[in-house]
Amino acid sequence: MPMRAPTASPELFARLADDVVASGSESIAMRSPLDGEGIHDLPRSSADDVRDAVARARLAQLAWARAGFAERRRVLLRAHDLLLDRRELLFDLVQLESGKTRGQALEEVFQSASVTRYNALSARRVLRRRRRRSGVPLAMTTRVRYRPKGVVGVITPWNFALSLAAMDVVPALAAGCAVVQKADDQGALTILALRRAFIDAGVPEALWAVVTGTAHEVGEALTDHVDYVCFTGSTAVGRRIGEKAGRRLIGASLELGGKNPLIVLDDVDPERAAADAAYACFSAMGQLCVSIERLYVHRAVAGEFTRALVERLRTSTLGSAYDYTIDFGSLTSAEQLANVEATLDDAIAKGATVLVGGRHRPDLGPWFYEPTVLTGVTPEMRVYAEETFGAIVSLYLVDTEDEAVLAANDSEYGLNASVFTRSARRGRRVAEALEAASVNVNEGYRASFGSVDAPMGGLKASGLGRRNGPEGLLRFADAITVSRATGLIQLPRTGREYGALAEAFVLLARVLRAVRLR
Repeated sequence: MPMRAPTASPELFARLADDVVASGSESIAMRSPLDGEGIHDLPRSSADDVRDAVARARLAQLAWARAGFAERRRVLLRAHDLLLDRRELLFDLVQLESGKTRGQALEEVFQSASVTRYNALSARRVLRRRRRRSGVPLAMTTRVRYRPKGVVGVITPWNFALSLAAMDVVPALAAGCAVVQKADDQGALTILALRRAFIDAGVPEALWAVVTGTAHEVGEALTDHVDYVCFTGSTAVGRRIGEKAGRRLIGASLELGGKNPLIVLDDVDPERAAADAAYACFSAMGQLCVSIERLYVHRAVAGEFTRALVERLRTSTLGSAYDYTIDFGSLTSAEQLANVEATLDDAIAKGATVLVGGRHRPDLGPWFYEPTVLTGVTPEMRVYAEETFGAIVSLYLVDTEDEAVLAANDSEYGLNASVFTRSARRGRRVAEALEAASVNVNEGYRASFGSVDAPMGGLKASGLGRRNGPEGLLRFADAITVSRATGLIQLPRTGREYGALAEAFVLLARVLRAVRLR
């Protein structure tokens, strides 16, 4: 078993856990997927704790909004630097709680820093007061300003606790909002360490509160009291949160499930494509909303690609070292292991074939599982259309580009998709035909996931709303229009005045059309 890294000690766990808003004595013992050993006892919050946290956050938000863009930028850039300074601690915590490799922990820290830097430097440009064209030039002027929504509720899953927290919390802070965040128990320490960097950088303690507990009690209380909701998780839960937000007439951004396809065209280098596909499928053991679960491989390269993929996965290194010697880590919980095993058993019983993997590896840790590729998958199998969210991928052969696109689009989900080809033109053409909110060419998910200046979200049952980019900031602000009559031209008020100006208004409309003035 790997030694605990010195920066992630029981004393540190206790200090971080003290930051959870929890007034009672109830706690839950958390275990690491790396070795099954206990990590810490995590305090449990109650519905009353959520209400108290929202009330305190609402007061703190008033001063934070008045502080202005320049002050918020200063604080957030300082937090950015602290994230990088504390990277080894964050690496440790990501690995300890999720079972990931050091390399995948590095990706999360880099993404969190990128999101923080982007929003710190972009908020003023995106949300500044702007002049807009008025309805009648000279007669009035119009400006639009953006008002922070208030207190944002963020519900974060365990699988990418660090980066997903940053992608929702940081733009909310940059926009002048407060945050009450429900952390999944399995990722709470990572989130608390992220929050601590921001608090040390100057974010007021009450402005970003973290609560834990059950979805039934704490999650429900959160969506009952905040002014906007961000949720990342399953489509089933997302529907319920969206329904509640709709009844309360508040906004919500929901990033939900995916059954993400990757198309391998006939002009690829099979060895390179297989190496890239292996990572796209199993970087977090498939426990990522945008990771690949379906491979559609052109028959002309299928033999070479499949052999290369099987060999790549067969010779990859699974383990739990706190260094860069490991290729793939562990599933995150006993529940995840049970789900993967049940999905595989169902597929094999109905005729699927295991090309590689398919074995639980308790010799490495309690929930390690070999990356698994299936062929012969048919519609009656769970793995065919349901999101597995684990270490199983299905491989299908196709004869044409169009067949691959049709198969890829034949899903209720539309989160992420990918196409591998040597031709930039073919890549663009296929990308435009795929029904997904993010499409990657010659990459599985990282090209779009890491492009923090571009929106990220889902189509169809994969969600609504967008995070990242200007769209990710605008969701946390209400647009307020302020128009003023200049007095240079008196608008009509009586029937007689309308009659006198009717032809003038028609002429104005024709002139505006002629000069193409919007």
